[in-house]
Amino acid sequence: MTFFGKPWRHLWAHNKASYGVRVFIALTGAMSVCWYFGSLTSISPVFLGIIASALAETDDNWLGRLKSLLATLLCFGIAAVSVELLFPYPWLFVIGLALATFSLTMLGALGERYASIAQATVILSIYGMIGVDQRLNMDGVLWLEPSLLLAGATWYGLLSVLWCALFAHQPVRQNLASLYYELGLFLRYKADLLEPVRQIDLHQRRLKLAQQNGKVVEALNRAKATILSRFGRSGRPGVRSGAYFKLYFMAQDIHERASSSHYPYSALTETFFHSDVLFRSQRLLTLQAKACAALGEAIRLRHPFDYGQQSQQAMADLTASLDYLKQQKNRNWKGLLRSLDSLCDNLATLERQLSEASRPEVSVGELDTSLLDPAPRSLKDMFQRVRLQLTPTSLLFRHGLRMALALAAGYGVLHLIHPNYGYWILLTTVFVCRPNYGATRLRLAQRIVGTVIGLLLGHAFLQLFETTEVQLLMAVVAGTVFFLTRTDRYTVATAAITVMVLFCFNQVGDGFGLIWPRLIDTLIGCFIAVLAVFFILPDWQGRRLHQVMANTLVTSNLYLCSVIDQYRNGKRDDLAYRVARRNVHNADATLSAALANMLREPGHFRRNLDAGFRFLALSNTLLSYLSALGAHRTKLAEHPSDEIIGKALARLNSGLDEIATALAERRPLVPTAEEENALADELEQAHDELDDGHRLVLTQLALISRLLPNLKSAAAYVLREPHDNEGSDTTVDAVSS
Repeated sequence: MTFFGKPWRHLWAHNKASYGVRVFIALTGAMSVCWYFGSLTSISPVFLGIIASALAETDDNWLGRLKSLLATLLCFGIAAVSVELLFPYPWLFVIGLALATFSLTMLGALGERYASIAQATVILSIYGMIGVDQRLNMDGVLWLEPSLLLAGATWYGLLSVLWCALFAHQPVRQNLASLYYELGLFLRYKADLLEPVRQIDLHQRRLKLAQQNGKVVEALNRAKATILSRFGRSGRPGVRSGAYFKLYFMAQDIHERASSSHYPYSALTETFFHSDVLFRSQRLLTLQAKACAALGEAIRLRHPFDYGQQSQQAMADLTASLDYLKQQKNRNWKGLLRSLDSLCDNLATLERQLSEASRPEVSVGELDTSLLDPAPRSLKDMFQRVRLQLTPTSLLFRHGLRMALALAAGYGVLHLIHPNYGYWILLTTVFVCRPNYGATRLRLAQRIVGTVIGLLLGHAFLQLFETTEVQLLMAVVAGTVFFLTRTDRYTVATAAITVMVLFCFNQVGDGFGLIWPRLIDTLIGCFIAVLAVFFILPDWQGRRLHQVMANTLVTSNLYLCSVIDQYRNGKRDDLAYRVARRNVHNADATLSAALANMLREPGHFRRNLDAGFRFLALSNTLLSYLSALGAHRTKLAEHPSDEIIGKALARLNSGLDEIATALAERRPLVPTAEEENALADELEQAHDELDDGHRLVLTQLALISRLLPNLKSAAAYVLREPHDNEGSDTTVDAVSS
């Protein structure tokens, strides 16, 4: 195996490889320059500037990254100058710090790019405080530390722009690969629901599927953002970009079909318990799950995708098993066999799509490749978005106010007790204080444990490696590890950055003398962050759970209307339909995330947790029934049954809207189970002469109608719980795709 053989190809294809290499080059280059000019004291501020610039980085093409870099450097420059000017005046400084932190946090309303730049600017401001404080203590040169910070930030920013130009498509492949990996897990969990075994816990399996659905939605959103930044604004895609578009839209369609349910699985299990049809369905879906994961790996490594013959044989076996059941001519099975027919058609479509993915020729044809760009279009749009968030009901406003007051409190503590290296208190507060208590609690534990591990390792390494060259090399390695792990292994990342800080500061002073101050400052900063999240306009998930639940029903209602419209006017995978579909999946993922955050909150604030998980399972079931309608969209010919479909749609729209409004406004619900069950009975009395399309629509609407009483019951249980109106939030907006 050559040096650039298979192991290195796998390493380079990893989604964090380019990020790590980029950071390593930046840190190594900065260290080499400082070493060459004999200015070891400059290493620390230059490294910190590189870190701040890397934290501000978001995925984009080279031109977008260049624009972001210019905005970042402008913010960094203003922050560095402000720190220099206001530092001698503590009262003015703390007021400026609080106002700047709040204002910068509010920029998050404009999107992820601006949120990253804002947080990085706050972090660089604290780095600037450290430098100014050291200069005053050591009688250094004015403006030297800010200049070095900006030099490090500029160096990494230019490297990032060049990297984006040279490897423009690599993030697209990596995000698409991750998407198909998550889709593979989703299909595997979906296959578990088809297992024809009595007395299994379908509720827990549905919750597991709903939580994985959130990961798929997140992966879809990441892939969309990457494709949009590379190709979405440039009109009709070319041959190469068309391949990425087709893979993305195919993933969307697979997700919709995999989300589908054509009948309650418990009823299918009970009826066909002695048949192998469900086992064969489960086996086929499991093979398709493996194929999705293999497709993701092929995209990541840029290898041809070989679908193979195993799934085709499984599909043929399933079709034969279903044909055998039909030959029995059991009248009691008629309705369920039609549902199995729809399930088989869905799996056959998945089979065809995955087999087509192995073909090298790619054409988007007449596919609508437009994507909704969430970025602000103008200064007026930017101002409007920020203005809408300037209310105490906004989660962003609360987080901004909380951050401002927490940093002001940290600055006050710093001046009250005059600790050594006290500005690490502020830095810890910035990294630990998250928008909600659950995330803050998790980050706090990771920060403390990581700091302790880093200090122990740093103490050992300082004793083992006394030469400057080795210490600088280990500082570079530690900095690289920080960026490789900061998003998913924050404990390791904290340990790595702690080791880097010890080695860097050891070049200008005593690294051993930093160990205890670093630990004490970390504990103080964590304590301030927890107090801020707990007492300053806290965002307890239970207080806004009813709003999140309401939003899932609002988006489900819009999705239902969009789907039925296509049965009337013809199938179109246009932007409007895809936005409606993505909104309902995002709302479902938001509910799942809110419940996951509730699990980390104090018991007193988790009163609605069980009801919330019950509602999540029901809303996911509703989504699966809607997805089945979406998966089989086709224009229906006029038929007398259209009247009852219209009547059912109006009743379901009214029922979903009634529950959503009651949840949003915390109003009591009136039970109407008899009405919904009567409507379901009417829908299920379909005549044999109905075509498959009308029969499918009637069946799915009947399933949704029978689900409404359960949704209403779960919502009513939440509404019966005691509620503290203080701090309630407005409806959570769905993120469209």
